[in-house]
Amino acid sequence: MHLSYCTNVHPAEDLEGVLAQLDAFAGPVRRAAGLDELGVGLWLPAGLARQLASSADDRQRLRERLDVNGLTLRTINAFPYRAFHADVVKLDVYRPDWTDLRRVRYTLDCAAVLADLLPEGAAGSISTLPLGWREPWTADDDLRATEAVATVSRGLRALRAATGRTVRLAIEPEPGCVLDTVADVVAWLEPRLGTGDDDIDPEFVGVCLDTCHLAVSFADPIAAVQRIGAAGLRVVKVQASAALHVEHPSDPASRDAVAEFVEQRYLHQTRALRADGSVGAADDLPEALETLPTDGPWRVHFHVPLHLSPRPPITATTEVLTTALAAVRELPHGDEAHLDVETYTWSVLPEPVDDLVAGIAGELRWAAEHLLEVTPEAAHAASVPAQSVPARSVPARSETAQSEPAEVAS
Repeated sequence: MHLSYCTNVHPAEDLEGVLAQLDAFAGPVRRAAGLDELGVGLWLPAGLARQLASSADDRQRLRERLDVNGLTLRTINAFPYRAFHADVVKLDVYRPDWTDLRRVRYTLDCAAVLADLLPEGAAGSISTLPLGWREPWTADDDLRATEAVATVSRGLRALRAATGRTVRLAIEPEPGCVLDTVADVVAWLEPRLGTGDDDIDPEFVGVCLDTCHLAVSFADPIAAVQRIGAAGLRVVKVQASAALHVEHPSDPASRDAVAEFVEQRYLHQTRALRADGSVGAADDLPEALETLPTDGPWRVHFHVPLHLSPRPPITATTEVLTTALAAVRELPHGDEAHLDVETYTWSVLPEPVDDLVAGIAGELRWAAEHLLEVTPEAAHAASVPAQSVPARSVPARSETAQSEPAEVAS
């Protein structure tokens, strides 16, 4: 697997800003992590994607800056369309959705940029939102989204014919969206698969497995991954991420600890596993603290740095990541999935870290050690991260083992 870190952690929205962030962050992160080569999972807002797709000179500037910093590009995060670091993002991250032709143009622009910048012989991936937020969503919306994804599928096939480069779209399930879970993505894609012009070609469209989202859904990670393979779909990309786990949400200390993660920029969908095995839902953490049942554990969509831990008694779902990744490796083409560390939440931790380069480098050192060669036998052993970079806001992980992921399908 090829390891990268997602640059949506940085706020740059124009070319000069992206070039500067490669110099100020990505290059220094690679050196601090002790890696000869590091991938970047580039986030390109829509305006910049259009500029780069239209300008060979600008793509050359980006290529040169990647090379100077010892960086490679195999994957682009095309989920946020723009303004991912606005003061308040929340539901705006799902706009425009896949009923809007702007989403098609943006995705194909990203594909054109990626195809030109890929290393020789490498395939590329683009992660995208799971159609849109669940409300409002009509049968007509679903039809328009189907046509839009099929249009991108055709475009990616034509791109390979024209350039010899393969770029694949990876649909990323997320709690609260039209395609909330892995099961939802598979169920939506499966009847639409084919190689005709009106179909979605599984050679060019697959799944982005965000392991924080997977954990929040309380799905069995092995069964979820196997379901993708059984449908004849690829796991095109794995976004290596961990969620917050609250084992006893009725405990005052646990509630106080998780309440520290309430913040105003991003949505933190929360799920509660009830005693009867059903799953309760809240669209954001403040709502969860007011309304969700407390007779079973909670999981919160807040990307926790992989090598660090929340303040006890809450923990992180690192074991879901290692278990799911081991299962991905068992799939056909599983080792070809791009492994992208996507912790975009450094700036909204209860107390943001002082040194972002050191923080990301520590996370990548942990990922290189525990994820690149993960096997089913090693997955459990890797579930307790190293204590390589303590942060003021997120104390170093204790020796206490992580909670076993619940084997309950949502």
